[in-house]
Amino acid sequence: MNKKRYFIQIAYDGSLYHGWQIQPNAITVQELLDRAMSTVLRQPVETLGCGRTDAGVHAKDFYAHFDLVDAEEKKVLNSIAGINALLPYQIAAKQIIPVHDDAHARFDATARAYQYYVHFEKDPFKLNRSWLLKDKLNVVAMNEAAALLLNYTDFSCFSKSNTQTFTNNCKVVQAIFEEIDGGLVFTIEADRFLRNMVRAIMGTLVRIGKNEISLTDFEAIIESKNRSSAGQSVAACGLYLVKVEYPYLR
Repeated sequence: MNKKRYFIQIAYDGSLYHGWQIQPNAITVQELLDRAMSTVLRQPVETLGCGRTDAGVHAKDFYAHFDLVDAEEKKVLNSIAGINALLPYQIAAKQIIPVHDDAHARFDATARAYQYYVHFEKDPFKLNRSWLLKDKLNVVAMNEAAALLLNYTDFSCFSKSNTQTFTNNCKVVQAIFEEIDGGLVFTIEADRFLRNMVRAIMGTLVRIGKNEISLTDFEAIIESKNRSSAGQSVAACGLYLVKVEYPYLR
């Protein structure tokens, strides 16, 4: 028996799905991907993703690993068109990459980046793809607060409780708001992220933008390590996973 491990790179609009990970009584991206790949590759395929995006969250760059037994590599690498033919239009397979036998889509990732989109006027073309916010925001103050994230490592205050992580430490290397046509995009990059972390950070930064809390308050929230101190999680529709990096992929 010859077992070989591969990565598959995909992108998806999460509006119609209950997140990435397979769940009972809910349609997920992983379920549809595994089903399409199993059909095309003619053997059971069980993927393991680089993370768990929640219901309604999108991904422009997402990786999962899977194993195949006694499969001809050339046919595997050329199976993208067939897989895409069976996937709904909201999910796109980009490429399949041979990797070493111990490669792990989740644990081997050295960097991840998310973007969060906000728009300020009703726009039917941004429905489920950006968060409509009618409040005026102080973007300068939000960027000053975002920059403070780079000074900390323990982000317990922005994490869902009762998660199965061994540590709430993350190394944030970029956090910045940029103004775009009719709205804002917030980009944040780190070595890892906690469950719900980006949406909780965004909810707290919006409080800065509304002048509800100060920069000193923001630092006190982080130092409290208490989720109830931070702002509410913002809507899932504006969140995109945009980059995942591995030391052996270029």
